[in-house]
Amino acid sequence: MMSFYPQKNRKNPLSSLLSPPSTLVLLILSLAFTLLIGCYHPVVGQSNTELLWDTYGIPHIYAKDGKSLFQAFGWAQMQSHGNLILRLYGQARGKAAEYWGKDYLESDKWVRTMGIPERAQQWYQQQNPTFRSYLDAFAVGINNYAKENSDRIDDKLKAVLPVTGADVLAHGQRVLHFTFVVDQDKVADITQKWSSSQIGMNSDRTDSNSPPRQRGGVSAGSNGWAIAPKHSASGNAMLLANPHLPWSDLYLWYEAQLTAPEIDAYGATLLGFPVLEIAFNNNLGWTHTVNTHDGWDAYELKLSKNGYLWDGKVQPFQTEKQIIKVKQDNGTTKEETLTIKRSIHGAVVQEKDNKAIAIRVVGLDKPNALQQWWDMARANNLAQFESALKRLQIPMFTVMYADREGHIMHLFNGDVPVRSQGDFDYWEGIIPGDTSATLWTKSHPYQDLPRVADPASGWLQNANDAPWTTTFPQALNPDNYPAYMAPRESMGFRPQRSAKMLMEDEKISFEKLIKYKHSTIMELADRLLDDLIPAARKQGSEIARRAANVLEKWDRKADADSQGAVLFASWAQAVDRKKLFATPWNASAPLSTPDGLADPANAVAVLENVAKKLEANYGALDISWGKVFRLQQGNIDLPGNGADDSLGVFRAVWYAPTKDGKFQAVAGDTFVAAIEFSNPVKAMALTTYGNSTQPQAANNGEQLKLFANQKLRQVWRTRQDVEAHLASRHVF
Repeated sequence: MMSFYPQKNRKNPLSSLLSPPSTLVLLILSLAFTLLIGCYHPVVGQSNTELLWDTYGIPHIYAKDGKSLFQAFGWAQMQSHGNLILRLYGQARGKAAEYWGKDYLESDKWVRTMGIPERAQQWYQQQNPTFRSYLDAFAVGINNYAKENSDRIDDKLKAVLPVTGADVLAHGQRVLHFTFVVDQDKVADITQKWSSSQIGMNSDRTDSNSPPRQRGGVSAGSNGWAIAPKHSASGNAMLLANPHLPWSDLYLWYEAQLTAPEIDAYGATLLGFPVLEIAFNNNLGWTHTVNTHDGWDAYELKLSKNGYLWDGKVQPFQTEKQIIKVKQDNGTTKEETLTIKRSIHGAVVQEKDNKAIAIRVVGLDKPNALQQWWDMARANNLAQFESALKRLQIPMFTVMYADREGHIMHLFNGDVPVRSQGDFDYWEGIIPGDTSATLWTKSHPYQDLPRVADPASGWLQNANDAPWTTTFPQALNPDNYPAYMAPRESMGFRPQRSAKMLMEDEKISFEKLIKYKHSTIMELADRLLDDLIPAARKQGSEIARRAANVLEKWDRKADADSQGAVLFASWAQAVDRKKLFATPWNASAPLSTPDGLADPANAVAVLENVAKKLEANYGALDISWGKVFRLQQGNIDLPGNGADDSLGVFRAVWYAPTKDGKFQAVAGDTFVAAIEFSNPVKAMALTTYGNSTQPQAANNGEQLKLFANQKLRQVWRTRQDVEAHLASRHVF
């Protein structure tokens, strides 16, 4: 065997270390130091798995292998949101009423009727063995945390334990397919109108003027930017991730860093998911926006002889009865029978006058969305990333992408049915269900979807608008795609503000990117005040003229100290938006229409009424935005900023009225990440409402304070940075 030491020192190898350093000794010391550093590498050669919590409650997991990573991630989510996770998993089982009473009965009926629990079991068996073991490990992490920290879990929620890998899939399916693609409220709305004869065949099932994916009056939306090196001040590609969702329930985002031999990614996921859904690594990153994707259809069936007509013949329903147990106030259990009917189209959700409505939902034969996200986070370049995307397992959401090599991409991702006829509006209506001519059975492949990569403009944006307006000059022609792919005539005020900010700055710095993210400029005000102010002064009363003065001095923003924003927003809410504009939106002028007041006299009359109410309620017309619109969490009560996207504000925040006549933020900016693919990667982030809902969390509210000040926090990704901001450590 060869020796590291010269022959003359073989008898006493330590003698060389006691003499003045030689080149060889320095080499040996260097090698030893390298080996020592290797021992402290977070993953390679690591014999255990560590969970490091930083001072903002973000978990950084350094795992020895994939299964250990998933188990630690399950543990981490339970430590942050244990009570809520168990509640969500209980609902996804369709047993929430059995656990917690009648308030969950309708939820159980929806979950059972849609077949979520049974399909989750099927999907579990269809996972590849390795990823199935990861789902099991995530469930083990949940169960182990609950077992070892029983005092931190609400007793009534322990009925859900133990959690299984199939429960993880059921929760994912409930969130993705039966909340985002279609939810209980949308179906209830269409069936209620249909059963009361308010709508008929081919009538729109949604208000075309509403933001996409409305739920409870709150729009589920998002902003996403990808900036190429040619449009970047540093010459590096940049990415902005900015989903907008309610600040509660299954919509919560969870921020984390996942590091193991096969992955090193940072990002966020919807609570209870075992993989990151928005993420970046050292080479690339992506975000999602809620796209104008129609992934479900309502079919009207003609009933006949205990079945329904289908191509001129009577087709029998598939019928089953399920027992739903409902916990009573006295602790006993009552049983209810749920009869589920399914046609060729899907589950029947309403019957009336020898007719029925059945709904068909995309992606129920695609069980691998979670693995696709996992593989997206492990990709190192655009080719690998698209290899994962091409599986099309994720049923909807735009993908906005950027990487270290300078590539940017926008994909209108989704499971889009191949439909036989009609445009987008047609399929938003109720479809004849008595003929196979209207039944879709397959989806478009990847190459059929609207996609833009490396556009001449150097930038891409999506703010829940159709894919045709992702960049200017336009890179996609809607005439090259089926008419049902996405709406043709739509670009709201928030998307217009988004595109304008990108167009008006030829070289965007990382600092400017963050500044634009916090923009509260009301695009609607820029479009209408030049008509409203002179009309109020010419046609209005004394209070209308005073209102005009306030609006003229206003900075046209929804910052906390903006005076005039409350007045304008109140007017915009009260006026009839369907009859507001003199010039409607026009695809040939997408960033300057709609424009002008169609009826100035009516606009002034509404302004007068609003001004009187505002003065009566708050004592002034120029009350600042932050005095009325608040950010509240626990004992924290701060002035708000940002507004809902109907006003064209990029920093989207939705507020709900409170008992004291003010408004509290309940939705909007959630997880925010600004990433520059420099070397090393530069990243700032924020999870607005914090990373925990457990009552014992010590750092709740800290990020809301940053949000109030329009700040992001530094992302700590290196082990050194995490250790420097360490709150606690758990070794598995």
